[in-house]
Amino acid sequence: MTGSRDAAADVQELDAAFADVVRGTGASIGALYLLAADQQVLCLDVLCGAPAEFAAPWVRVPLATPAPVSVAVREERLVWVGSQEEMSRTYPRTAMVLPYPLALVAAPVTGAQRWGVLLLMWPATRPPYMTGRERGNIASSCLRLARLLEDAAQSGSCRAAGDRPRVVPTGTGRRSTSPAMAAADFVARLPGGSCALDLEGRFTYLSDGACELLGAEAGRLLGTVPWQSLRWLDDPTYEDRYRAAVLTREPVSFTACRPPDRWLDIHLYPDASGISVRIVPTGARPPPAPAPRHSTRPATPARAGHLYQLTHLAAGLTEVVGVQDVIELVAEQIMPAFGAQGLVLSTAEAGRLRITGYRGYTASVVERLDGLPLDTGLTPAGSALTSGIAAFFADPDEMRRVYPEVLLISGKQAWAFLPLIVSGRPVGICILSYDQPHTFPAEERAVMTSLAGLIAQALDRARLYDTKHDLAHGLQQALLPRTLPAIDGLRVAARYLPATWGMDIGGDFYDLIRLGDTAAAAVIGDVQGHNVAAAALMGQVRTGVHAHATLGATPDQVLRGTNRLLIDLAPDLFTSCLYAHLDLARRRVTLASAGHPPPLLRLPGRDARPVEVPPGPLLGIDPDAVFPVTEIPFTPGLMLVFYTDGLVERPDVDLDDSIAGLTRHLAAADDRDLDLLVDTLLRQCGTAAQRTDDIALLVLHDRPTAAGGGGPAT
Repeated sequence: MTGSRDAAADVQELDAAFADVVRGTGASIGALYLLAADQQVLCLDVLCGAPAEFAAPWVRVPLATPAPVSVAVREERLVWVGSQEEMSRTYPRTAMVLPYPLALVAAPVTGAQRWGVLLLMWPATRPPYMTGRERGNIASSCLRLARLLEDAAQSGSCRAAGDRPRVVPTGTGRRSTSPAMAAADFVARLPGGSCALDLEGRFTYLSDGACELLGAEAGRLLGTVPWQSLRWLDDPTYEDRYRAAVLTREPVSFTACRPPDRWLDIHLYPDASGISVRIVPTGARPPPAPAPRHSTRPATPARAGHLYQLTHLAAGLTEVVGVQDVIELVAEQIMPAFGAQGLVLSTAEAGRLRITGYRGYTASVVERLDGLPLDTGLTPAGSALTSGIAAFFADPDEMRRVYPEVLLISGKQAWAFLPLIVSGRPVGICILSYDQPHTFPAEERAVMTSLAGLIAQALDRARLYDTKHDLAHGLQQALLPRTLPAIDGLRVAARYLPATWGMDIGGDFYDLIRLGDTAAAAVIGDVQGHNVAAAALMGQVRTGVHAHATLGATPDQVLRGTNRLLIDLAPDLFTSCLYAHLDLARRRVTLASAGHPPPLLRLPGRDARPVEVPPGPLLGIDPDAVFPVTEIPFTPGLMLVFYTDGLVERPDVDLDDSIAGLTRHLAAADDRDLDLLVDTLLRQCGTAAQRTDDIALLVLHDRPTAAGGGGPAT
């Protein structure tokens, strides 16, 4: 492709290549996701083998989501799921909204840059494994798609990720574009059948016998979907059977009652061009129980697609942590699910509505609406929250009739005000708005109202988490050193990284203590746990070490004194610690360890190795513990690296091998800038990925010809 090619030609070539991949791999369904501009969300770009409605819960997938497509991009590897059982075990959230027997693969589409991911799905009848040839074909196909995307980007015709996904045919089978062709497809698939549906679920052919059994003429049914044109099929159970047939490409059967008492067996036979349906009368069934004499008209059941959407969003809300996570999930998944263009999420604080997040509004509009009292007449939000009843307004006139004083300053044309209530207590309100008038059918109102309860629970948990997190984070920041003292002859760099899972805090600590003009002490430790208790104990350990060190105690005495302190406190948490005394006058380093990983030593010639320090027991276990002392020369240009186990511990990797790898990275690193050296070690040890443990790192470098060298603790 060149710059002269237009966007339509580029899109057509990409779609053709994508369809070739799906057809060539024998997949029944394919999808191509592209990364959004912020590289944090995957947006569905092209789909084949299923209607776009089926993909509604997965049109936008945050990169942090535990789903096959996001894992494939995040970890830059092919993800294979061979069965429904494996899906439930490995990706339970995806399995909740894809409860069908199938196999899938997600492969990253990467060339000169990361573009996205290719998703392919097969019926469960295929072997539950992938051959090396299949993996190679998929990898080469992803490279081809990446090249097409790069060519389109260079010519300026690459469409933005996040546009409405395109649905393209795979080219397998004839397209049922007329009743005659649909009948031919049907005859080819199932001799003696009754009717045919396309992949969107619409009737494309009906025999006379089908019309008789269904109780409707062909002219009224052609082009419609059964659960809309036949009220007795308007049940999510029946629609789900159709979804199962489309997604699994496996025959599906069910029984339905055509009022008043005619029972029918319905068999679905799908392939890539549509579904053949055979309808036969079933055996006699007892008539349904008579309706109560004073019954009211039953509510229309929600569409199966909405129910799956609700399940998907509910699963997502169970995984959010902070308030901003709730806002992002609502904005990225709930707004598109209901076609909304605006969002305001407010919390109730001291009788006022405080806006905590919004989308689709200008800052000036939000500023005017923020902080309004609950009893204001300028917006229905306060009234809806006070009453606990959701309010829906299809257009501005309907809004003004109920709230004549309302401020219509945003230009929106329809609104849904969803109160967020937890155990009868108002938490806040979620407002979805539309740029055009929008009617709210009963089933959509029911789903929105149900979803509001889930949002309320998630928001309440998130606010509590944020409060605890702020408290714990403030405590930890107060206990860690903000800066390290300047020590003549030493260059110093330090870093602390919290775990990415949990409360974003932990018990790792480090310190550098000045002990007169010619001596200093370096200490690093790790308190068990990643919570407030660990952070609080970390402060007590650091204080104890500091107090014993400044009294002139030797390394083993410092650890013994701190050990007795912890045993007296009885915190039920154990602590590892490494203490080093640096005698800059005698050029000696004395070390003692309480179950801590050994430090690394690097000489000026870049010869690096672990220092053999016999470890004593962890602090807080044995009141009579003894901590062996090791002494090494502090040779000119020597570098010492102290670290916690979060830097080297990896699942299924031997600890000695991890330490050896860190030693190799240290030997090869450039030491002209210690901060860059620290960043290099952290990056090469894979700390940019998800971390289940926090990390502390302290580097000391002898520089006898220069003064100063202390630096910030970051």
